[in-house]
Amino acid sequence: MSRMGDVLAGFHAAWEFTSDSVLIRFERGIRTPKLFQTLGERRIPVEAIAGVTLSPGRRGTVVLHAVPRPGADPLMEAAAGQLKESCDPYRLVLPADRETLAKYYADELRSLLAENPTPAERFLVPPPQAPRQFKAYDGKASFDGEAVSFRWFSTGASSAKWKAGDQSFPVAGLDGVQWRSPEAFQGHLRLLRREGAGATQPARPDQDPAAVVFGVGYGLVHESLPFAAAVLAAVRSAGTAVPAPATVPAARRNPADIVERIRHLGELHTAGLVTDEEFSRKKAELLAEL
Repeated sequence: MSRMGDVLAGFHAAWEFTSDSVLIRFERGIRTPKLFQTLGERRIPVEAIAGVTLSPGRRGTVVLHAVPRPGADPLMEAAAGQLKESCDPYRLVLPADRETLAKYYADELRSLLAENPTPAERFLVPPPQAPRQFKAYDGKASFDGEAVSFRWFSTGASSAKWKAGDQSFPVAGLDGVQWRSPEAFQGHLRLLRREGAGATQPARPDQDPAAVVFGVGYGLVHESLPFAAAVLAAVRSAGTAVPAPATVPAARRNPADIVERIRHLGELHTAGLVTDEEFSRKKAELLAEL
């Protein structure tokens, strides 16, 4: 390709071209999309790129776009086409006076690409690193690299989730991740369990203990999408490992939190949303954690 270390700087990012990859460094300026700031830096192997385009942009700019190869990047696989153009990490926006230089790099990069790239059989771009966490509307999601945990909020979680209790899902018991942008209707993050690793999942995410729902100010793209990508990469890496139990009650060590859980459970019982038997059983489980 071009000389080692050649750099093309644009708005919000700079691309460094090497013989076998493109290193993308995102700026941390106040106008830089928060997703870019979260990603920080990404190295994209040439084999993870399916094509390159250069097209006119808005207001005197041109856009260099490296089209990701299907199946190569866990972030783009999790996004599933839901990212706005302004948040696409594969687009570099440049002043129009750099079009000639951008065309040179585009041609150089194209010369290295496969003529008819097929979907990648494995992820080629490193995923966002764990641990990761974010706040959804109905709970807090955490991922330590081995298991995803959901801890429900009393102000947002449905009675179905409160009755099920906090959840922990080992990646070996998962089959994938479904991410629906918080900028869309009914945004959510749902964990897809392996066949036989758990009961049939409810259709509605707000009723599914294997899902957290988003809302205004919750599950923001720059928080929930890298989270989903990290989990998806871990699930793929787990491969054919023997599935672990899909759900394990999360440890609860804060007595005040347990008291709050019992209080909320009592409210559900009074409202008729929890039966006498369910109330007694769940209360006993919570008291046992003290």
